[in-house]
Amino acid sequence: MTLSQRYRDSWESYWRDTSDAPGEAIWDSDPSLTAVPHCAILLPHADPALPVVDLGCGNGTQTRHLATRFARAVGVDLSHAAIEHARHADTAKAAEFEQLDLVDHEAVRALSARIGDANVYMRAVIHQSEPQDRPAVAGAVAALLGERGRAFVVELTSASKGVFQQAAEAPGGPPAKLRRVFEHGLKPAGAADDEVPRLLGGAGLRIVDSGETTLAQTEYLPDGSRIELPARWFVLAPA
Repeated sequence: MTLSQRYRDSWESYWRDTSDAPGEAIWDSDPSLTAVPHCAILLPHADPALPVVDLGCGNGTQTRHLATRFARAVGVDLSHAAIEHARHADTAKAAEFEQLDLVDHEAVRALSARIGDANVYMRAVIHQSEPQDRPAVAGAVAALLGERGRAFVVELTSASKGVFQQAAEAPGGPPAKLRRVFEHGLKPAGAADDEVPRLLGGAGLRIVDSGETTLAQTEYLPDGSRIELPARWFVLAPA
């Protein structure tokens, strides 16, 4: 099973049309707002001597920070264009990047066989995946953990839809970075709140800890406040 061509094309076109400038993607927030606090939650549960795999790494901003906290960092993304951005931005060669379809079970197993048990970092991937593909995305997390890995997964909640609506209805329409997301056919906040923990449990993952947070974006509302999307995080272990 692989992802639909339409979904692939949407992400390829989005990243092809996105420049290398930091923060050009609406979710490309500085690690101080994302990976840094997320690592503070994950690391008390995880072995930093194990590799960490950043699922849906995009242009690799968070992956490069993860490389400072774990022995080895591998960023993977569906989009070839995103991986090119990530490699270009990683001038210090701190991390590794490769194209990977999380719904391709054989490819995920092959990655796991190469790197062994690993920690996983996944930020807002399930919510924008097509409904039929979400169980496989959760399954990829479980497959990569093996027996010793731990995962940090954070996903938007349904309350994010109200924030998107507020931004879209602002005078002049959606901010430019959000408008590009819509123009490329990407669908944020698509998963129901109870769907995410159900998918994770169904994949053979045990919730060790969880909590509420927001995901800071690189776009702002007309009043100058940063767009922050309500989300829920999970620390996960193999069941």
